Amino acid sequence: MRSMAPSAPHTPDPTLTTTGPAAPARSDWDTLKRLFPYLWDYKWRVLAALTFMVGAKLGNVGVPLLLKNLVDTMNIKPGDTQALLVVPAALLLGYGLLRLSTSLFTELRELVFAKATEGASRKISLQVFRHLHALSLRFHLERQTGGMTRDIERGTRGVQSLISYSLYSIIPTLIEVGLVLSILAVKFDVWFAWITLAALACYVTFTVTVTEWRSKFRKQMNELDSSAHSRAIDSLLNYETVKYFNNEDFEARRYDENLERYRKAAIKSQRTLSMLNTGQQLIIAVGLVAMLWRATQGVVDGRMTLGDLVMVNAFMIQLYIPLGFLGVIYREIKQSLTDLDKMFTLMEKEREIADVPGAQPIQISTSPAVKFENVSFSYDAARPILKEVSFEIPPGKTVAVVGSSGAGKSTLARLLFRFYDVQQGRITIAGQDIKQVTQASVRQAIGIVPQDTVLFNDTVEYNIAYGQTGASRQQVEEAARSARIHDFITSTPKGYQTMVGERGLKLSGGEKQRVAIARTLLKNPPVVIFDEATSALDSANERAIQGELRAAAQNKTTLVIAHRLSTVVDAHEILVMEDGCIVERGTHAELLAQDQKYARMWNLQQSAE
Repeated sequence: MRSMAPSAPHTPDPTLTTTGPAAPARSDWDTLKRLFPYLWDYKWRVLAALTFMVGAKLGNVGVPLLLKNLVDTMNIKPGDTQALLVVPAALLLGYGLLRLSTSLFTELRELVFAKATEGASRKISLQVFRHLHALSLRFHLERQTGGMTRDIERGTRGVQSLISYSLYSIIPTLIEVGLVLSILAVKFDVWFAWITLAALACYVTFTVTVTEWRSKFRKQMNELDSSAHSRAIDSLLNYETVKYFNNEDFEARRYDENLERYRKAAIKSQRTLSMLNTGQQLIIAVGLVAMLWRATQGVVDGRMTLGDLVMVNAFMIQLYIPLGFLGVIYREIKQSLTDLDKMFTLMEKEREIADVPGAQPIQISTSPAVKFENVSFSYDAARPILKEVSFEIPPGKTVAVVGSSGAGKSTLARLLFRFYDVQQGRITIAGQDIKQVTQASVRQAIGIVPQDTVLFNDTVEYNIAYGQTGASRQQVEEAARSARIHDFITSTPKGYQTMVGERGLKLSGGEKQRVAIARTLLKNPPVVIFDEATSALDSANERAIQGELRAAAQNKTTLVIAHRLSTVVDAHEILVMEDGCIVERGTHAELLAQDQKYARMWNLQQSAE
């Protein structure tokens, strides 16, 4: 019996789920509805692919019919050499052409529909990428990079798998089953069709039932897989911290614990998979034996020819192959639907910061005034960060904000960039509420040198030119000179083509910060924020760069957030913040004369220096 049909395929169990917060349940049909518009852009290719698919199945079903005629024709009387030469030769040629047509139609289907599959995957991937950039800073501070990248990777792969298995496997199998059942019922007797239908019904019921039961084991396995992946990525991103505390063995043990849990879950999943495959083979084997037994009886009774027996066996083999894959196809489709649902859920994640309907770009002609009007804000309702903060940065002037850590200084910059929206009050630039204009135009008007500079793992030139994509090499070098980093760059063997490493870790803190300053100078925005812009520089470089920063801030509306008071003595106004409130304001001389918190901070820092 084993020689008559190939064994059912055994495949590694596919992944199903990813880590992340539980999302509201969505039916498989809802997921398919979300996918359909992406494919409808290629509707003519879909129809052409379906046409080729039907042609391939008609050719496939014709092969056993021709094989029957070939076998029956071989019953030739002795001496009839002409029939021996002509009839089998024509049938053999037709047999070969049918086999060729099946493969030809299949390849044409793949060729025609490849553009649709890849186009849909590309469009969905780009949409997810854009949406992730549109989500708020809160989302990106809370996300797990490793798990999220797995979600996107699986979702993109799920598009191709779902299309491939549904359009190229399920529909063709249904067509072929229908054709074979019709031929068997009409040509012989209805029992052949009933046996085939009974085997098919048992197979499908068993496959669906067992697959649904064991889905919890695969779900646990994939959650542990994503967890281990996230742990590994997080540890590698924090490579220096691991080294600082000599915790390589600790990280390896944590990773191994995740791998061990994954191993146990994978073994349990494989056991249930083996049980599923064994049950599938048993059902098919019983159905195949019953069909061949009835066909053999028909030959013995003279109701069927030897060619009919060969045809029934060939039909069963052709049905057995796609039927043997049905379990794999079902698991793949369920996996793809789950992965797609996970990615669509990510795409549907609400944008915390969104432009109001009909928002227009902000209008700025010269250096604008920036105002905070009774601004209150909290990341968590239980812990207010800013409490009715009001101040104005006049056009072309510099206002500095100082205070202890946690006073809310850096939050001002995040609100100005609209990484978050204020809960009370408003922020205006050139008299326009930044919540009423487009986010892109607001961010285009502002440049920042952050306290913690993170660079792309690319060249120095790329990182400086990021401030103005498409800038010429001359513009990049001018910005580097202004930031006092040009000489350092040219002293390196590769100059501006020097790679800065992951997050810029090949550069020192001061070098990274000067690259950030050069990047902002190249952007040349009307509003500038210096958030501890010289915190990583030594005193000599700090004094050298202070002049460049003052030149960069010339005729620009500038907000300086500082801890080191010596960097803000020339500001037009200094705000002292404490516990989310402005407790003092004035020039450097005025604040010293008040002899309050600012004066105490100044004296303390001067004594330390």
